[in-house]
Amino acid sequence: MGGKTVTRADLAEAVYRRLGLSRAESAAMVEMVLQEICESIVRGESVKLSSFGSFVVREKGLRVGRNPKTGLEVPIPPRRVTVFKPSNIMKQRVNSGLATVPAEAAK
Repeated sequence: MGGKTVTRADLAEAVYRRLGLSRAESAAMVEMVLQEICESIVRGESVKLSSFGSFVVREKGLRVGRNPKTGLEVPIPPRRVTVFKPSNIMKQRVNSGLATVPAEAAK
């Protein structure tokens, strides 16, 4: 399943090639977009990117977990978590890419 991981540098390079901005401007643009997404999520706002998906902040309450080694119950404090929910368009694109995987590899 392992494949290439796309990094910020890769995104900046794609902006550079497609828009013709300088490499520094492209890197700054990618950084600004990611920074705005992060700041919105920290404020508890949902971020929806059409045809891609949504980043949603969920509140998790206090719960009791178990230490798997000792079996001892441990309180897990309330926290906020970020969840990504892909759009239906993204799901279709991902799943249509799976159609090219050989049947033997899918087992």
